[in-house]
Amino acid sequence: MEETLTAEPVAPPSPETEVLPPAPGAERHLALDFANSTVALPGGQFLDFLGTPAAAGQWLVERGLAPADLGLQEMCAAQLRSLREQIRALLASRVDGRPAPSSALAAVNDALTRAPAASLLHWDPTRGLYRAASHPTTQIVDHALAVLAADAADLLTGPEAERLAACGSAPCSRYLLRHGRRHWCSTRCGDRARAARAYARRTHPGAD
Repeated sequence: MEETLTAEPVAPPSPETEVLPPAPGAERHLALDFANSTVALPGGQFLDFLGTPAAAGQWLVERGLAPADLGLQEMCAAQLRSLREQIRALLASRVDGRPAPSSALAAVNDALTRAPAASLLHWDPTRGLYRAASHPTTQIVDHALAVLAADAADLLTGPEAERLAACGSAPCSRYLLRHGRRHWCSTRCGDRARAARAYARRTHPGAD
């Protein structure tokens, strides 16, 4: 997929984005961070960190998956959003104990094949012989898709898969790696869940 440099401005961060910390585990797993790049907020609001080509490019740059001068076409941003939804479907099936959707498996496997699997042999007058995987600038998005798909596959098949959980504070839609019994992706979500339980106890004293 060929990228085209654009001059599209990046919208300034909103107050919600400035106070939204990474969910537990997202600092170690790019795929978890990727899945959480869309967030449901109270009041029917949504954040989408891949919602525009400029925003998607910035997300890739901040995570070392693209050069700073990257510009994306909407087609490339749409590819990222599509893979994100398929990874979210796999996370949801794993958390709920359901079979993995075949369409999601196919999408992740397709992304895995987009980057060269082998480190090729190269020669440089300064470095001499060295090995490196090739992904020219026209394949930056393909390489990013492959990296994100590989991390998702590793997470879903590794020992930490048992700790995967969905945030337990509605309407939050983020995933996390559970610590103990905690099912909240942030202090804010935990406070909201506790407040909801306290309100339920006050309005329905006999409820458990």
